[in-house]
Amino acid sequence: MSRVKNRVLIKFSGEALANEDGFGIDTKVLKYLADEIKSLKDAGYEIAIVIGGGNFVRGVSAAKDGIIKRTSGDYMGMMATVINAVAMQEALEYDGICARVQSAIKMEQIAESFIVRKAIRHLEKGRIVIFAAGTGNPFFTTDTAGVLRASEIRANYIIKATKVDGVYDKDPKKFNDAKLLTELSYDRALEDNIKVMDDTAIALAKDNKLPIIVCDMFKKGNLLKILQNDADAKYSIVK
Repeated sequence: MSRVKNRVLIKFSGEALANEDGFGIDTKVLKYLADEIKSLKDAGYEIAIVIGGGNFVRGVSAAKDGIIKRTSGDYMGMMATVINAVAMQEALEYDGICARVQSAIKMEQIAESFIVRKAIRHLEKGRIVIFAAGTGNPFFTTDTAGVLRASEIRANYIIKATKVDGVYDKDPKKFNDAKLLTELSYDRALEDNIKVMDDTAIALAKDNKLPIIVCDMFKKGNLLKILQNDADAKYSIVK
């Protein structure tokens, strides 16, 4: 089934929402992200969002000493993503944008259950859809959840919004001659262990021929420039 040209899914890390201590939610960052998303909506794009939960708890970290089982740690992480999704919904509604949270685990008082047809209908009506609780299964990251949901809703791109311009051939913080890779294949990302996303997410994107855009979300207006093919936009694309 063909992708919808003006439909995108944006994947944020939970840490992106955190305060300077790396924990919790900084409402200034939340407002900034809502404003950036509003600019995309105003330009006619249909937008879905997946947010991680690392600003509260990560399953792998919670389970590292063996006291908490990995499955339980991952479910804790899923609940953390629901907290972030509700916060993002509130920020979007503060900006006058209609938004819906859909959760992969049942939380009827807080969010709709994930139903792909209903999500697509929300998008067609101009609502932002925020997918929470990952895939609903332990051992899968929110990166994989982002690619899965983007594939299910037939998004044209998944945007991995980070704090760097894109993918470099080496660490730009350590090497002055590091070069931005504007385009690379799924196979190179997997073979060279380039941490665009985890390997499961990249392999799933490859199987579904879903392009992954990696960009700096903290450059104001950058997301819109990328989608509009502005020459000033800096990003990497994996396809």
